[in-house]
Amino acid sequence: VRRVVLASSCAVYGDDPELPKTEMMTPKPASPYAVQKLSAEHYARVYSELFGVETACLRYFNVYGPRQDPSSPYSGVISVFIKAILAGERPVIWGDGEQTRDFTYVANVVDGVLRAARARGVSGEVINVAAGDRVSINRLFQALRDLTNTDVEPLYGPPRPGDVRDSQADLTLAKRLLDYTPLVEFEEGLRRTVDWYRENAD
Repeated sequence: VRRVVLASSCAVYGDDPELPKTEMMTPKPASPYAVQKLSAEHYARVYSELFGVETACLRYFNVYGPRQDPSSPYSGVISVFIKAILAGERPVIWGDGEQTRDFTYVANVVDGVLRAARARGVSGEVINVAAGDRVSINRLFQALRDLTNTDVEPLYGPPRPGDVRDSQADLTLAKRLLDYTPLVEFEEGLRRTVDWYRENAD
């Protein structure tokens, strides 16, 4: 194997308030999941340095799209919201809903992975792959209501421990090393995702 491309996560940044998140920031993982991802990045770097295995670690930001399983505890909020809204149920928004995320359509991530597999001079690097924007949970919910033409209201619950308040990726390094630019904008990705869940409601 010439190169390993590792799926890491923006969770390694923790709740550092600085935005956007750059790869030069000191990681502050705030969950066991985030610690595991950061540990994997260190393993990748060590294998690059000691054994000559080329590695590229991509930090994904809130990936969404068709075929995510809304019943999985690892699924993102978008699949959970769509399933509830299409069923006429009220999804739960934890906290005030003004927390923001860099929602990244899956086609953008695939493009980033393919570029990281082929690009020159990326071995040992850690690179953000995202949309480079941020959207509040309240705005997300309203966009989904508009796309589904429903008037379902959300339920609000207490903030969840360990939840990051705001997240947004800096894509400077991805553009420089991978010539990466997001292919699908948030609204278009959301429309494609809703269409898929409608067609596969069963």
